Amino acid sequence: MSRSKSWTFPKWGEYTSERDPVSVRLCDYDGCDSPGDYPAPKAPDSKDKWYFCQPHVAQFNKNWNYFNGLSKEEAMKRAQEEMRKAKGYRSSGTFEDSPKAYGKEERRTDALEILDLEADATEKDIKTAYRRLAKLYHPDTNLSDAQSAIKFQQVKAAYEVLKIK
Repeated sequence: MSRSKSWTFPKWGEYTSERDPVSVRLCDYDGCDSPGDYPAPKAPDSKDKWYFCQPHVAQFNKNWNYFNGLSKEEAMKRAQEEMRKAKGYRSSGTFEDSPKAYGKEERRTDALEILDLEADATEKDIKTAYRRLAKLYHPDTNLSDAQSAIKFQQVKAAYEVLKIK
């Protein structure tokens, strides 16, 4: 006894029932009729999103300045919070290989400034400054001071930028 191919999945024969229509969100870029599968923020702190097709979201992201309108301190605070949230991504190879508007040299300069070091600091100077500031700002020694916790995160991030692997 042999069975037909239509008794199991995938069904080889014709489907007898009508399929439900599938709704497709179109790209929010003016004049584009492609599906808008990729969300992009309308504003830095807004939950509202645009939905673009892949080429238009790439164009949007290329022109997006996440730190626009922020002071250097606010930008650093936001960057620290983002680094805390994206720890797994930072450890991937993709993070280091990606092109950034905020390059390695700028990160190094800011890290040296946070650790209060000169540009010619040695590995020993970096480690000494990190340990001194980590003890000073560690949350265990400053339980009620929220600014110390933020400063500690900045010191930690600065050390990560400067340490030699």
